Amino acid sequence: MENKQLKNIKGAGRPAGSPNKSTALAREAIAKFVDGNADKLQQWLDEIAMNEKLGPKVAFDCFMQVAEYHVPKLARTEQVGDESAPIVHIYKWQDE
Repeated sequence: MENKQLKNIKGAGRPAGSPNKSTALAREAIAKFVDGNADKLQQWLDEIAMNEKLGPKVAFDCFMQVAEYHVPKLARTEQVGDESAPIVHIYKWQDE
């Protein structure tokens, strides 16, 4: 009975969108491992890329798999305009 009551309490638990402790700790550990072994990681990727059976594509795939834990993925967004007032994108180069 108490568990059902706790679920109904507003503000109980962690805020929506915040990572849980296990996920945050795992990401931090992976980040430290990658940062501390960057030179070894480069050597491993070079060896994979030079391997005749594996090649550069496999090395790139390995790098991307490691990077997923270190760099957050960005969500895709879609911009939709009204037919009567379409969205206009204006790009300007910064003066040098």
